[in-house]
Amino acid sequence: MSITRQHESKSISRRRFIGDTTKLGLGGILAFGTAPQFLGADTRGANERLTLGYIGAGGMAGGHVTRGLRLRGAGELNIAAVCEVDNQRLAATRARVGADCKTYVDYRELLEQKDIDAVVIGTPDHWHAMQTVDACHAGKHVFVEKPSSCTVAGGRAMVEAARSNARVVQVGSQGRSGVPTHQVANFVRNGMIGKVDKIYCWHAPNPSGGPRRTSEPPAHLDWDRWLGPLTMRPYVQGAYHPSNFRWMMESGGGNIRDRGVHVFSTAFLVAGMDGQMPVRVEATGDPRPVNAVWDIPAKLKVVYTFKDPDWELVWEQPGTRPEGEEPSHGLGRTFGAVFHGDKDNVILFDAGWFSQAPQKVRDYSVPEGGVNLYRMDKFGSDVNMNHLADWLDAIKTGRKPSMDIEIAHDMSVLAYMGNMAYVAGRPLEWDPTKESFVDESVGQELIWESLRLPYI
Repeated sequence: MSITRQHESKSISRRRFIGDTTKLGLGGILAFGTAPQFLGADTRGANERLTLGYIGAGGMAGGHVTRGLRLRGAGELNIAAVCEVDNQRLAATRARVGADCKTYVDYRELLEQKDIDAVVIGTPDHWHAMQTVDACHAGKHVFVEKPSSCTVAGGRAMVEAARSNARVVQVGSQGRSGVPTHQVANFVRNGMIGKVDKIYCWHAPNPSGGPRRTSEPPAHLDWDRWLGPLTMRPYVQGAYHPSNFRWMMESGGGNIRDRGVHVFSTAFLVAGMDGQMPVRVEATGDPRPVNAVWDIPAKLKVVYTFKDPDWELVWEQPGTRPEGEEPSHGLGRTFGAVFHGDKDNVILFDAGWFSQAPQKVRDYSVPEGGVNLYRMDKFGSDVNMNHLADWLDAIKTGRKPSMDIEIAHDMSVLAYMGNMAYVAGRPLEWDPTKESFVDESVGQELIWESLRLPYI
């Protein structure tokens, strides 16, 4: 059985789409049609500035604003607007960008702004799919933080929206633009470790349980808009905002859907496995916390089985960092991946962000005629700036970006599969073509039980 997916072309009306996917975790408006050829180069000149809008302004989103300001200072882009549901963050960001920057609490109003060519989305994960789909239909190119979505249906809708509107959608798995990633990829792709038969990924445990005491939301936070499509619930100080949504199964999924998609995305690039998906998944872990906001297990192990070619992907928390090679950056002690081949093995720390590649990789030179993968290198070793520059260049040239939405969707599906196998408590067979479990009784609603009006 080939594990390379071949999706059937489908045309779905808005009414049918919403009806079919409400349980699967995506609201928003879609009207699928025959997709034009992907991609077309932007009509502006190569040196003409793009105008950006930012949806989300805190955490990673704040870093995106910083990088945008850097490029604006170099005369390479404009920043027209910012949307944020936390008024303190919104005011602080406007002060950074300037008085001419328009501000919104409803992202749909930002998307109506005609002078905006592209948006950077740095909101909590449960908003990614809806905001990306709406942005593509509004004619905007998109840079959206990882993971691309919380559900299979949401991610597939993002892919279709990007293709049907010929929009460039880059996902923030920045390690795909990292120097160490590409050094290791060239090393592996040129046969230096032989045939890859296992990739082992390790990461520190998840936070679990978390705060429980309810309180009124802070006055500066629009709690209703922060939740968006999630079911309404009491506010718990320190459990959700800022940045702690990651530890809820329904909308964050734990580190496997955070750092995990970083690790998976670079692992697939290194091994040349983009477009291939597993046929079986098995997961074990600590008991799931009961009556807790952070309801993910502290420890989790997931094993994915691939066919044609046969290989295995393992995600383990806390896992075991291999001995004999020390990372050059502290983050590399927390997570990474080991590629096992039939001749040798090699390690990639922290998804290629900061830690150097192993010495044997740094000493390696690609032979004449060998595999030498493309990497945006405009900003040297600055992985974040290069990933942004890669997206902007893709918009202007019409090529796919380094972390195209289709690949990013697959990585999010891997994380989803792992969590679902853990929730189910048994091994599950997966149909890569249908993007669903063979056992139809395993419903996606186990993680995302419902959506609420008016956000669907």
